[in-house]
Amino acid sequence: MDLFLKDKVFIVSGGAKGIGRAIVLALAKEGALPVIVGRNQQDNEKVVQEVRQLGVQSLAIEAELSLPEACKQAVDMTLAHFGRIDGIVNNAGQNDGVGLENGSYESFIASYHKNVVHYYMMVHYALAALKKSKGVVLNISSKTAETGQGGTSGYAAANGARNALTREWAVELLPYGIRVNAIIVAECATPQYDKWIQTLPDPEKTLKKITNRIPLEHRMTKAEEIADTAVFLLSSRSSHTTGQLVYVDGGYVHLDRALIKE
Repeated sequence: MDLFLKDKVFIVSGGAKGIGRAIVLALAKEGALPVIVGRNQQDNEKVVQEVRQLGVQSLAIEAELSLPEACKQAVDMTLAHFGRIDGIVNNAGQNDGVGLENGSYESFIASYHKNVVHYYMMVHYALAALKKSKGVVLNISSKTAETGQGGTSGYAAANGARNALTREWAVELLPYGIRVNAIIVAECATPQYDKWIQTLPDPEKTLKKITNRIPLEHRMTKAEEIADTAVFLLSSRSSHTTGQLVYVDGGYVHLDRALIKE
């Protein structure tokens, strides 16, 4: 199926690793022109090389997205290089463990800046370009907003905001034909997730316990499975889909807990 993404320009925040990288490569395979935005330029450039091997142009932008001016610079650099923006994929963030008991005002606000403020700023600064292209916005979010996790108030609250902004922007941007959707991720195999699991006393046992709770095939979601859904939602093949929270989670959030494998 042709997704009609050839030569369209998409900014992907946190595009150097994990889900972001998978989305960048999936876009490139469809002929789109991905812009990788992240804080480590060496990691960004590695993905640019992968994209080039697919015969597609790309751009790497080093940016600390918790700083609003860095968001504006990323948008300006994209427009200077490609002259257009057809979509924003807000993906960068970190489950930073800022809880209620062990947190503080400063750490809670910092968590918001790491996990949702830049979602707003990227779309805010790119809006004029998105109006011209009748573009699309895709927010990557987490099940923590719906299920809770414990000990991560900042991240959970930020994801609740991501979901609310998805619906709010879908309404506000209707007059411009700009669609806005979100993908909700539960347990997905990424380098960040692997790093976290290794900090636990018995990583292998814990991972087995987690995968047993995932109804479909009792396995982690693959980053590529998130990416496949992402490129569809970014394409005009989903032209009448907006304001949706799409769960790509093997049934983790909504299916019967009786399906948990003992």
